Amino acid sequence: MNEPLAYRMRPKRLEDVIGQKHLVGEKSILSRMVKSGRLSSIILYGPPGTGKTSVSRAISGSANIPFFELNAVSAGKKDIEKVAKEAEKQPVMLFIDEIHRFTKVQQDTLLPYTENGKFILIGSTTESVMHEIVPALRSRCQLFELKPLEVEEIEMGIERAISDKENGLGNYKVKVSEEAMKYFVYGCGGDMRSALNAVELAVLSTEPNEEGEIVITLQDAEQSLQKKSFLMDKSGSEFYSTISAYQKSVRGSDTDAALHYLAKLIEAGDLKTIVRRTRVIAWEDIGLANPEAALIASKCCDDAEQLGFPEARIPLSVAVVTLCLSAKSNTAYKALDKAIMDVKNGNIGDIPKHLRDNHFKGAKELGNGIGYIYPHDVDGFVKQQYLPDNLVNRRYYEPKIKGKEKMLAIYYEKIKELQDN
Repeated sequence: MNEPLAYRMRPKRLEDVIGQKHLVGEKSILSRMVKSGRLSSIILYGPPGTGKTSVSRAISGSANIPFFELNAVSAGKKDIEKVAKEAEKQPVMLFIDEIHRFTKVQQDTLLPYTENGKFILIGSTTESVMHEIVPALRSRCQLFELKPLEVEEIEMGIERAISDKENGLGNYKVKVSEEAMKYFVYGCGGDMRSALNAVELAVLSTEPNEEGEIVITLQDAEQSLQKKSFLMDKSGSEFYSTISAYQKSVRGSDTDAALHYLAKLIEAGDLKTIVRRTRVIAWEDIGLANPEAALIASKCCDDAEQLGFPEARIPLSVAVVTLCLSAKSNTAYKALDKAIMDVKNGNIGDIPKHLRDNHFKGAKELGNGIGYIYPHDVDGFVKQQYLPDNLVNRRYYEPKIKGKEKMLAIYYEKIKELQDN
């Protein structure tokens, strides 16, 4: 068998999938879709090695539907049309790996087929579906997130592969030491593919002992899983926990802790995640208290992306120290969140007549725009109603008297005082 172990061990049915119980468990949404025969197009997103391809194949196997697989790196419109032609004969499932690599035009070619149900589309991506998948395609698909596997699930996958005689390593007399197993399950970072392929490499490169046993030691594991993931620690903390600790350390102004967690993220090599999170921190936690610091951090992130590793660490260090030692405020986005909550709850009301658009025929007859006073004609401020009647006294913004926001707070309260008098 020339295929990698991870490929050979892919589950054939949903019940064989390890992990992702929120999606493939007995009463989960995907299981119910398969059992009811009401399959719809979906997009699976999550880190590498979490089982996106495996889940897709398992859905096909459980639903007993022919499975066609394309990779967005090499596939094009003709390949999609070929599958659509097959779908005229019988229901088929089209799996497109790395669907984010399709251009907007290529993604648009999928729209009519997902709209009319010509075939069931399953796309997989390691990128943000909100940024990389066009809105029209997103709206036609269900979006499901796959998460890094837990250490217990990785261990289950390794043990299954070691005992499987048909597709796994069951024909070898393999024994994995406790230390080696711990290294595999913690060191792969929740990536089953990485773990299985490392185990296979260790087995195939280790000579049997006198009893014919292949004993995998910690040293064998370290050599097979070359880069020790930052997830390899006593607690087995996950990738997202490090991101969380990174942001909370900056928010708490602990420069040394923030640099420590940044170093762990850098060693993991995921520049895109670091840059995105640093930008979020700049505007979420610094915000109005020091907008200049947020702009500096954003510029540092831009430069880091252009430079790439290893030099990217230099502007990132400047960004983190700047943010840690800056005044902090979250009032702007908290204010917006309150407004969004009002809108979601239907607490909207009618827009005052004098604020309504009057640039169309018949607007004046409706009373639109009548009575509106142009603030620039009266020194920039005029007392008039802007919020709907039911929200006249609503205050979303609650300024903090710190950093650069102090001056904004003074001006805000002055305006409120003029409006109330």
